[in-house]
Amino acid sequence: MKFEIVNEDCNSSARIGKIETDHGSFETPLFMPVATSGAIKGVHNKDLIENIYPDVILSNTYHLYLRPGTDIIENAGGLHEFMNWNNNILTDSGGYQVYSLSNNRKINNEGVKFKSHIDGSYHFFKPEDAIDIQRSIGADIIMAFDECAPYPCDKIYARKSMELTHNWLDRCISRFNTTKKKYLHDQFLLPIVQGSMNKELRKISAEYVASKDLPGNAIGGLSVGEPHEIMYEISDLVCSILPKNKPRYLMGVGTPLNLIENIGLGVDMFDCVMPTRNARNGMLFTSEGTINIKNKKWKNDHSIIDFNGNTFVDSSYTKAYLRHLFSINENLGKQIATIHNLGFYKWIIDSTKKAIKSGDFLTWKKKMNKKLNNRL
Repeated sequence: MKFEIVNEDCNSSARIGKIETDHGSFETPLFMPVATSGAIKGVHNKDLIENIYPDVILSNTYHLYLRPGTDIIENAGGLHEFMNWNNNILTDSGGYQVYSLSNNRKINNEGVKFKSHIDGSYHFFKPEDAIDIQRSIGADIIMAFDECAPYPCDKIYARKSMELTHNWLDRCISRFNTTKKKYLHDQFLLPIVQGSMNKELRKISAEYVASKDLPGNAIGGLSVGEPHEIMYEISDLVCSILPKNKPRYLMGVGTPLNLIENIGLGVDMFDCVMPTRNARNGMLFTSEGTINIKNKKWKNDHSIIDFNGNTFVDSSYTKAYLRHLFSINENLGKQIATIHNLGFYKWIIDSTKKAIKSGDFLTWKKKMNKKLNNRL
């Protein structure tokens, strides 16, 4: 995996980079739509490619392991073939699902025993298993197995969790280096910085992760309920330690404002379910703020969805029509809203790149902060 910095903002740490893998090259900053189980809910791949054309999508190891299972994915020739996707795929290792299954799992040094949310069956994940499963899935970029500490948590727990993550990282690296790829394309393993909201631990973790000299580095354990100001402080600290010549991936983040702020701190890659999940619930992002399309105020509004004339995608659906679809629980409404929100996130990223190239990033960021906080 090759990474080069193409442009840098002189007044912040924002930069534009280029990453190359066997499934093509793409620019950063980058937002990866979440296709948890190998699909973005309610959206056909054809519509996704024609309207959004994401360079990378994210799928989840835990969910794909449970359904359809690695044997089926292997028989298909890997996830790319299984879901007919020719661009890049990144898989999360399942560490965040360990965090979210707090009532149905037990953690020890060896790994995690968890109860399936589907049928109640018990499974045991070791770091080696996470690598083996991701080898079978065949994503281009795969993640080390980690533990995401809850917020808030005390320093003793945060340190123990961080040390466990480091131990698991070493085991993941060893497993990755002693196994072969199963398909024609190369895979690249990324480590994850943890340490909760403790700056001392985050510094230790960032230095440990950087010392592994892997193709890129990820920041985990943020966007778990902490105030945004703390997120930015931790992100800033970690980015100042992680090597500049490797892409930095902030996992599970976040709102459009979160993306813009963290890009200014030196983050290159993001993923989050927010644009798709919010869309299915009728919340739309626009260039002038967010709207709840279910509200009565849009019932007779026949203007297109965005206020400044942008549709972000190749459509001209009106707010009144989209509200109508939601009011009758028509699935087409969720699809239109999902494509719109993903289009908006793409617009945010593209606009950020434009501002970095023009040397106007901080001015643009200040203007967008005012607009995106609006509830319309």
